[in-house]
Amino acid sequence: MPDLPAPPPDRCDFLAAENVDAFYGRLHVLKDVSLQVGEGRLVTLIGANGAGKTTLLKTISGLLACRSGAIRLRGTDIGRLSTDKRVRAGVSQVPENRQIFGPLTIEDNLRLGGYIRTEAERRETLTEVFRMFPVLEERRQHHALTLSGGQQQMLAIGRALMGRPKLLLLDEPSMGLAPLLVAELFATISRLRAGGLSILLVEQNAQAALAIADEGYVIESGRIVLHGKAAELLNDSRVQESYLGM
Repeated sequence: MPDLPAPPPDRCDFLAAENVDAFYGRLHVLKDVSLQVGEGRLVTLIGANGAGKTTLLKTISGLLACRSGAIRLRGTDIGRLSTDKRVRAGVSQVPENRQIFGPLTIEDNLRLGGYIRTEAERRETLTEVFRMFPVLEERRQHHALTLSGGQQQMLAIGRALMGRPKLLLLDEPSMGLAPLLVAELFATISRLRAGGLSILLVEQNAQAALAIADEGYVIESGRIVLHGKAAELLNDSRVQESYLGM
């Protein structure tokens, strides 16, 4: 699929989920969800376990069908495209629990992420990923299962970047990581946003996520209940009581 056309002059949303409903069988999980990510912006989605955060990412990436509503990328509806075509349009997801291929080498894991790119593009992007995560280059011929949890998360992010996405979906990237590694991870995410990448971040660590995000959404029982600038949500008493332990 060719690059999507530029958005109309009056449209600033890079990603727009509009009145989305999604189901697991008969279970209605997402209920009239609307969410926007501006171009080059970092938006975080917070909520309790089972609120629908991962389901929304799966619906955006095409792993789960959108029963009603629309998902637009730069103004073009991608809601009926296959996951493969959404990847080609510029959407990459870093799944919860990393889901790396343990028996394969680190380099092979990364190259799999660039399957839609030419060999020249893969080599160029591989160099960029290794520059971002030097430990992956040092161990490029080691099996991925030999990596620590933090290194596996680096690998999962690097694999997604190999496709040269325009929109990166991150699902609970700090899960199971020590505080120092979490700080390093969020610094990396901030650098990616500074480089112009649009990012939708799902994260249990609400305080850390809101600290680096431009905007935030709160989802409860499959519905968006709050939306605003990240700094405002950090100071919102409802968010503090429910998600920040204050």
